Amino acid sequence: MTPEARYADLARKLSSSSGAISVSEGKGFGSSGQLKVGGRIFAMLVRDHLVLKLPRQRVDELVVDGDGTRFDAGKGKPMREWFVLSTASKKPWLPLAREALDFVRG
Repeated sequence: MTPEARYADLARKLSSSSGAISVSEGKGFGSSGQLKVGGRIFAMLVRDHLVLKLPRQRVDELVVDGDGTRFDAGKGKPMREWFVLSTASKKPWLPLAREALDFVRG
C-alpha cells in the first residue's frame, strides 16, 4: 500500500470515529494533507512520511527506540513536539495517530 493510500485509510478511520476531525488538503509544513481537530493539526503526510504532534517526552522515547526522528520544517531546527515515523518502523499508524489526536485535543 502506498503512503498516500495508508494516509487516506487512516483519515477515514479517524474521521468515522469522531466527527470533530477534519481532513484537509494543505501545504502547511510542506504536507500533502493534514488531519485537524479544533483547527489544530495533529497528523500530516509529508514527503510520504507520517508526521505526528506528540508530547515531547513521547517523541524522545520514539526517537530513542529508533522508530523515527524529530520533524524539521525546513528551518534547520527539529521541532520538539513533532515526530516523523520511519518507513522501517513496525509501529502501526492508527494508535500513534490516536495518541496525537488525544494530545492535541488536550
